Amino acid sequence: MDLWGAIWLGIVEGLTEFLPVSSTGHLTVAEKLMGMPIDDPGVTAFTAIIQLGAILAVLIFFRSDILRLAVAWGRGLTKPAERSNPDYRLAWYVIAGSIPIGIVGFLGRHVVEGPLRNLWVVVAGLLLWSVVMWLAERYATQRRGEHDLNLTDALVVGALQCVALVPGVSRSGATISAGLFRGLDRVTATRVSFFLAIPALVAAGAYEGASQASAIAASVGWGLTALATAVSFVVAYASIAWLLRLVTRHPITVFIWYRIGVAVVVSALLLTGTINAT
Repeated sequence: MDLWGAIWLGIVEGLTEFLPVSSTGHLTVAEKLMGMPIDDPGVTAFTAIIQLGAILAVLIFFRSDILRLAVAWGRGLTKPAERSNPDYRLAWYVIAGSIPIGIVGFLGRHVVEGPLRNLWVVVAGLLLWSVVMWLAERYATQRRGEHDLNLTDALVVGALQCVALVPGVSRSGATISAGLFRGLDRVTATRVSFFLAIPALVAAGAYEGASQASAIAASVGWGLTALATAVSFVVAYASIAWLLRLVTRHPITVFIWYRIGVAVVVSALLLTGTINAT
């Protein structure tokens, strides 16, 4: 990878991390088109680490919300009277909703880093989850807002987040769909998706950085990884604001035709032998 390759992958990550189009799927395709070995441990770790830039964008964009939740959570731990605060409960819901992907992601990490790093898996994820997204919007009632959230909502959304370990599904596509199935309005489902992204992606990036440090140094290089992470932060910050505006006016199904288009293009490249699946 060269300087421009790192910048390009940072842009891809920043643009796609929070849109329901699968950032991992897009990165896997982009890396393959650049001739990178997508099943290489260093490349897999690079893909996870540059997501930290996108998460930093979330932390800054939602800094007032995050601070409010953290303060309410801390007060509730020591003062029983504060536990009726909706922010205290929401903080616990984010924690509870993050447990499923922590367990599944750790136990299934070898599958995620190995067999699932396959472009046919990306194609299948893009197509099949598009059906789920359509169903989520088709049967969404959107009668409940953020103050109506409960523990079951958090666990269901958190459990569906695990499906996004399959490249092509999309973490935001999975979590927003889960929220819609639970009757949450689209903006609330999207905000919950952002909150749940923080512990999930920070844990994934930190784990890969610590466990694959030598592999990254030997393949991609830490300098280019840092550059791609910085670029992903800048681009992701802009995409967060755009997505929040979009979901107030449009359903997530507006992304389905794009997902199908990408799946068709990748399938054509695979079937013609232009690129290999792994």
